[in-house]
Amino acid sequence: MAADASPTTGRTTFAVLVVGVTAFSLVQSLIIPVMKGLAQQYDTDPATITWLLTAYLMSASVCTPILGRLGDAWGKDRVLVGCLAALSAGCAVSALAPDLAWLIAGRAIQGVGGGILPVSFGIIRDEFPSQRVPFRIGFISSLLAFGIGCGTVVAGPLVEALGYKALFWLPCVASAIAAAVASRFVPPSPERSRERIGLTPAVLLAAWLVMLVLAISEAPRWGWGSPTVVGLVAGAVLLLVGWVRVEMASRVPLIDIRLMRRRGVWAANLVALLMGCGLYAFNSLVPQLAQSSPASAGFGLGVSVSESGLMMLPGCLLSFLAGLFAAPATQRFGARPLIALGALTGAGGTALLAFLHGQEWNLYLGTGVNGLGIGLTFALLANVVVAAVPAARTGVATGMNANLRTIGGAIGSGVLTSVLADSQGAGGVPTEAGLVRGLVIIALVLSASGAAAFAIPSPPRHHRERGAAKDLARAS
Repeated sequence: MAADASPTTGRTTFAVLVVGVTAFSLVQSLIIPVMKGLAQQYDTDPATITWLLTAYLMSASVCTPILGRLGDAWGKDRVLVGCLAALSAGCAVSALAPDLAWLIAGRAIQGVGGGILPVSFGIIRDEFPSQRVPFRIGFISSLLAFGIGCGTVVAGPLVEALGYKALFWLPCVASAIAAAVASRFVPPSPERSRERIGLTPAVLLAAWLVMLVLAISEAPRWGWGSPTVVGLVAGAVLLLVGWVRVEMASRVPLIDIRLMRRRGVWAANLVALLMGCGLYAFNSLVPQLAQSSPASAGFGLGVSVSESGLMMLPGCLLSFLAGLFAAPATQRFGARPLIALGALTGAGGTALLAFLHGQEWNLYLGTGVNGLGIGLTFALLANVVVAAVPAARTGVATGMNANLRTIGGAIGSGVLTSVLADSQGAGGVPTEAGLVRGLVIIALVLSASGAAAFAIPSPPRHHRERGAAKDLARAS
């Protein structure tokens, strides 16, 4: 912890980060299980209601790395307060929305909250003793998987008890309180680059990210080979190339491309991209499998939205528990094998559901195993990135890692939607074969993530020996 920070300030700071990250994680997934109901509530079609996800994903993909970089330059405490305030305001706009356009606008504002993640990692690195940093970063990272899963659990009961507006008032109040407390108690950042950031790189970054996420999100509706999607992808690629050239030539880049080329950074980013793809697709598919009616579809459990959410609960709890044990386990075994193990465990839980999904215990077991693996991997990825970059670049590096997870989520959701659309049965409901195909694809993506984990560099031998010595000293 910083020399002038008291233990009470440290605990308060960490509590603010926990509340903020949890609120942001919930916002990502709360609406997914109730999209059909929201379409009826606002008298619109299923294609239009997906803009609630598209607007959020585009905003979060742009804001997460940029705000992470601004936190490094202007002060992570200031950016944290701003992100929490924006998240609260966006939730309030959605809760008070008189029509769908306002609801979508609120979702776009909520995406600004993506900056909470990278600045939280930076604050932890700045404010806490080095020996506590891995555990606290792992804890915060595990909250992401926990919150995303928890959103699917509580959405149904919240709507049934309090209505759709409760989906937004809960994170609105939590993030508003966190913003007020953060402005008072989170210490100013001791590490600031104090560099002026150019506008051109930010505009180019925002442009290619928006075009890419828009193309992926809408491809299931417009067609993957449609001129619009192909044009957006081509434009995104051209702007990406231009953005890289501008960043490489800049004396003060927005995103240091050379930093992104470090092995520990690009390998963790690849794992994050694939894991995000698998996580979002899994959390979208399992409720559909549980809610499918045996009477009409010939498979599924025919449960309600609330009951299908409860089937995700084991995964939420085990992902959180995995985060608690991730840091101590890393000292003994290293991050690389544990990240690979987590990804392959998540793949195993998904594959289990592909073959066994006819009874409730199948879904409880499959989601539990999947959550355990994904929680372990997420808890460790941020620590790999943090260890690979200077303290003054923590925000931007972890911001890009979180951003790639968001892009992966858009890819996973888009591909899954297309797979299920190609296998619709009577009444437009996905067939069992289509859902099984989706589960197999998710399992393969998570397995690929496990393979990519082996590109992460191992820590020097003396670091592992030092960690083992600490464990022995504590045991004695």
